[in-house]
Amino acid sequence: MKIGLSIRNMKLFLFIGFLVFTILIQGVHAQSLLHPSDSRVVSQGSLIYKQYCASCHGRKLEGERNWRSRLPDGTLPAPPHDESGHTWHHPDKLLFALTKKGTEKFVGGNYKSKMLGFEGILTDAQIVAVLSYIKSRWSEKVRKRHDQINKRSLESK
Repeated sequence: MKIGLSIRNMKLFLFIGFLVFTILIQGVHAQSLLHPSDSRVVSQGSLIYKQYCASCHGRKLEGERNWRSRLPDGTLPAPPHDESGHTWHHPDKLLFALTKKGTEKFVGGNYKSKMLGFEGILTDAQIVAVLSYIKSRWSEKVRKRHDQINKRSLESK
């Protein structure tokens, strides 16, 4: 009889442990808008990136040459989205807003940019897929640093 209770208690303990683990994992994922480990999302994002982004940001996410130097019209060349750029320095929500609204609209004022927003062109899910694809190309070290930036961004609110 004690053995039956012990096994029953153990099953209950394991079930509760599983529930707690599931809740904690969902909390971690809730902090991140992007899904760089989801192969389906990344694959979709890769296709969309090639169609809408690669012409400026490069097929290998390398950006345009001299991307930190303003052009005669006052705009900046497209920055790289690989680790050499600054994309990973920004939290998911900011990257999403910049992609959806466009840099000029997001920054406001007299800021000039060739980065147009994709609102009305891409769905929110497609924007997330593109950004997830970009993040999937970063090293594990940079992804973890980006996750920390996301976490700090959420904690500051």
